[in-house]
Amino acid sequence: MDIVLDIHVCEKLIWYVEELLRWNRRINLTSIDNIDEALEKHLLDALTLLPLLNRGERLLDMGSGAGLPGIPLSLAMPILGVCSVDRVFKKIAFQQHIARLLRLQNFEARTDRLQVLAAKEGYRTTFDVVTARALAELRDLISLGMPFLKPAGRLIAMKGPEGTRELSDCLDLLERQGLVVEKQQELRLPMSGAERTLLVLKRCR
Repeated sequence: MDIVLDIHVCEKLIWYVEELLRWNRRINLTSIDNIDEALEKHLLDALTLLPLLNRGERLLDMGSGAGLPGIPLSLAMPILGVCSVDRVFKKIAFQQHIARLLRLQNFEARTDRLQVLAAKEGYRTTFDVVTARALAELRDLISLGMPFLKPAGRLIAMKGPEGTRELSDCLDLLERQGLVVEKQQELRLPMSGAERTLLVLKRCR
């Protein structure tokens, strides 16, 4: 998938997935309970964003669940500032556990509702990138993510094969919100062949 990482980073990424599955036996964090499937559909899926990011940017991961894609991205690009938000406390508690043990310096995990967080100083219109994975339809992601985006910021929606249809269904909303399609990337995960669509929408006003 054209992603090259240091061996020490790979070791931390695999440990994170193993720890996720260990916690998952006691606390429901994910429906996937197989290590091979988790490595592909959680870890590799999260890392597909890596080539789209720039060093030193600030990223908001909306509805992050067990820390996907925020934690893998933070491990792979430590200089990236990541704010990971979910309204379920047990999921954020797991993320904070991971961040503490792996000493993630530029990573923040917080329990909050996105609509509430959007009104807080330090979060509204302060992110270079806003992303979400399996959270909502694109139309709803745009409404949730726009308050956080800087001028010229990017909303990156992580979608399955439905991404193209969702994009065509909300072109009117993109125009109203001042968003343009900067990139649409289709790919397949290497083992299962599962289809993924990355939609990069740039704020132009």
